[in-house]
Amino acid sequence: MTMTDTDLLTQAAPAAARRAADLWLRRATQAWFCVAAIGQAAFIWMILAHYGRKTLAGDLAAWNDKPIIKGYVAGDALGNLQFAVHVLLAVVVTLGGLMQLVPVIRSRAPALHRWTGRVFFVTAFAMAMGGLWLTWGRPTYLSLVSAGLVSLNGFLILGFSVQAWRMAAMRRLAVHRRWALRAYLAVNGVWFLRVALMVWAPLTRGWGMDRTLSGPADIALQLCAYVLPLAVLELYLRAQDGVSPRAKHAVAGLLALATILTALGVVGAVVILWGPYML
Repeated sequence: MTMTDTDLLTQAAPAAARRAADLWLRRATQAWFCVAAIGQAAFIWMILAHYGRKTLAGDLAAWNDKPIIKGYVAGDALGNLQFAVHVLLAVVVTLGGLMQLVPVIRSRAPALHRWTGRVFFVTAFAMAMGGLWLTWGRPTYLSLVSAGLVSLNGFLILGFSVQAWRMAAMRRLAVHRRWALRAYLAVNGVWFLRVALMVWAPLTRGWGMDRTLSGPADIALQLCAYVLPLAVLELYLRAQDGVSPRAKHAVAGLLALATILTALGVVGAVVILWGPYML
């Protein structure tokens, strides 16, 4: 029995649909990453231009030129040191996280990828522990609700980082990749929150927000800053594993929407939150 041209076309059609869906999913992911990378580069720039420059100049009191919950406090040497370490390490962990996601580094410079990953996870762990101390030991929060939500983010960073490290040590690299992606998104919860605030506030004129970050919108945004990206990631991972072109197209569409919202938030953050401190 020989296959007819119609039979061959029938078999080729699903394969072609899967390839097209894979391409859309990959392009949507790349688009989001490019927008996020630009936004995170701006975040790094602001940290270096404001906190880095003031710290090097020894003008620690000038940290407070940028509105912040608790930056420099006269007489609090330990707290000021921890704050400086925490803020400046954000540059290391943000840049390291971006480098981990660049495919050409993983494929052509595997040693650099491994060492960057080690630095990323050690820094992320140290920052999460330091952030918890700053929140509850200093203390640095506007309300117990906001403190609890940021602490949950910190515990997720700790858990994801440990799991990613364990899987890498066990050479279970496919599983390691998934935990590393979760850690990357959780680490960037602070960044996501700024971006989300700069989408929500202009569109709703600040509905549900107050100065203590305990309004209904504040609570939702603080939770969604890490839960929502993690949920989208799980959908993306399942779409990658699946064979349904429809599911891949749906997740690609979701990522396209996320790209647009992220771009709006990045523009708002640069113009309103970071721009004045990037010069």
